[in-house]
Amino acid sequence: MTRLKLRVEVRMWNNLDLSQKRICVTGGDGFLGKHLISRLEHYGAKDVFVPLYPEYDFVKGEDVARMIADAKPDIIIHLAAKVGGIGANMEKPGEFFYDNLMMGIQLIHQAWQKGVEKFVAIGTICAYPKYTPIPFKEEDIWDGYPEETNAPYGLAKKMLLVQSQSYREQYGYNSIFLLPVNLYGPGDNFNPASSHVIPALIRKCLEAKERGDKQIVAWGDGSPTREFIYAEDAAEGITLATMRYNSSDPVNIGSSFEISIKDLTELIARLCEFEGDIVWDTSKPNGQPRRKLDTTRAKERFGFEAKTSFEDGLKKTIAWYKEERARGRG
Repeated sequence: MTRLKLRVEVRMWNNLDLSQKRICVTGGDGFLGKHLISRLEHYGAKDVFVPLYPEYDFVKGEDVARMIADAKPDIIIHLAAKVGGIGANMEKPGEFFYDNLMMGIQLIHQAWQKGVEKFVAIGTICAYPKYTPIPFKEEDIWDGYPEETNAPYGLAKKMLLVQSQSYREQYGYNSIFLLPVNLYGPGDNFNPASSHVIPALIRKCLEAKERGDKQIVAWGDGSPTREFIYAEDAAEGITLATMRYNSSDPVNIGSSFEISIKDLTELIARLCEFEGDIVWDTSKPNGQPRRKLDTTRAKERFGFEAKTSFEDGLKKTIAWYKEERARGRG
């Protein structure tokens, strides 16, 4: 009997030594930012600067210049954004476009001007066309207009990809552009006026259970699908890209797990132990019909794969929020 010899290919990554770099994380005091700083420190970062609003308002060019002068960063990771769910995007499309565009383009431009070694721009899944084939591949990003309810936000973020690619081509500037899917996890925003779907549903189910309500109302008809990534996993992906990736080709950061809003709502209701009915308000928009990412490029180019199962991540998120509510902070 012939024994086959299996050759295992081990990719040797050229890791940037974060312990020797001063890193500025815009939005570092936010939901994803706190998880990211923890991962950066795990990989050796010792000098992380978090500029806070309103001391630094990145919509203003002079504040961007002052921040770079104060921080003297080798690397900028740009997380700061004006964000919200479908309702917030529909209510303030002009603000979502202008604020996100002005923050990003001024930060990249001045980072290049002032010799910051590397810029990590965080985009959004909302940049993809409304009818992108499943799974979303990075090369599909220019094949149509984004879903209308969040197009201003998505397009503002997508301009950072154009800037990254054009500055690399003309100036040789090292910037990268990452496209994380919808985030969730402990520390998420549970404000009903601006939260995304998972925290909104968790809060709605828990409050309905406490009041003894017989039903909850959910937006749309439940048919759209979404992909979510646990915030700690997203932070890991961004950190690995910061250390290992040096190209302006966009890269998806996701879990490759797709679930319908109907199934998501039923799962959250079960995990929250809400036993009432779910009523669908079809007068409200569904948003983009489907979202699921192809995450091959992230694995190939900097070795990232999401690790947290969706149900485990939801359980941790619900447990965290219950604890916050018990402390009077929910």
